[in-house]
Amino acid sequence: MNSPARPRLVAGLALVAVTGLTACGAGGGDSSAPEANDKGVTTLVVGASPTPHAKILEFVDANLAAKAGLDLDIKTFDDYIQPNVQLAEGTLDANYFQHLPYYEAQVKDRGYDFAHYDGVHIEPFALYSKRVKDVSELREGAQVGINNDPSNQGRALELLAKAGVITLKAGKDATNATIYDIDQNTKKLQFKETDPAQLVRSLDDLDVAVINGNYALEADLSPTKDAILVEDAEGNPYANFLAVQKKDESNPALKKLDELLHSPEVKAYIEKTWPDGSVLPAFDA
Repeated sequence: MNSPARPRLVAGLALVAVTGLTACGAGGGDSSAPEANDKGVTTLVVGASPTPHAKILEFVDANLAAKAGLDLDIKTFDDYIQPNVQLAEGTLDANYFQHLPYYEAQVKDRGYDFAHYDGVHIEPFALYSKRVKDVSELREGAQVGINNDPSNQGRALELLAKAGVITLKAGKDATNATIYDIDQNTKKLQFKETDPAQLVRSLDDLDVAVINGNYALEADLSPTKDAILVEDAEGNPYANFLAVQKKDESNPALKKLDELLHSPEVKAYIEKTWPDGSVLPAFDA
């Protein structure tokens, strides 16, 4: 997703009608598009995960937004559901927390009428353990913590497959694989599906756990210092981006925010703040 064209929006997938969908669905919110006040400043309400998303937005707000005529009102979320629900309802002007496979699954399953910009950063998934120092040390029947979100479960399984711990069924797209797509599991590993936010807390009770980058960051876990296995950054499809309602895709203020998120200043901030590679820029500036 490292396209030089800025800003470029990609429309959401074809909408799917979902029975019983409430305001979080295809209808979208009734709020008007963000507009500048009498001083020429546009306030944007942006939902984000606390780390690193909100931190990156806070840097933009403190250092770049004013000159661009923007003021950011940053709302943090500890889950992966409400940021999209509130974007669809119109409570948020944009959100910044998700990658493409998750976004596509949400648009398909919930009928969201969204669009998104190019990727800003990547948080590498990594395998952590308090019991072993290498995947080769995993015992037969070892308990493996894995997130219960399908779009991220495939990402975790791909990491384990590349390490030779398991194999996936031939021809299966790893981005949407689940534990039921495991072909070979020679060590008879026991997979414990858990909410992503709980994996760090469950680490004491597991042999290993594949932990989302943002939750690892919040727990002060470093992929280079603490992990026994880290996914590759090159060619990684899991870059996180800014998502908006489809009707707002051409809004000048939102396009300007995306430009700031892809600025040389933000790239330098990411590299300086997370020198251990726990957060990586997904663009060239």
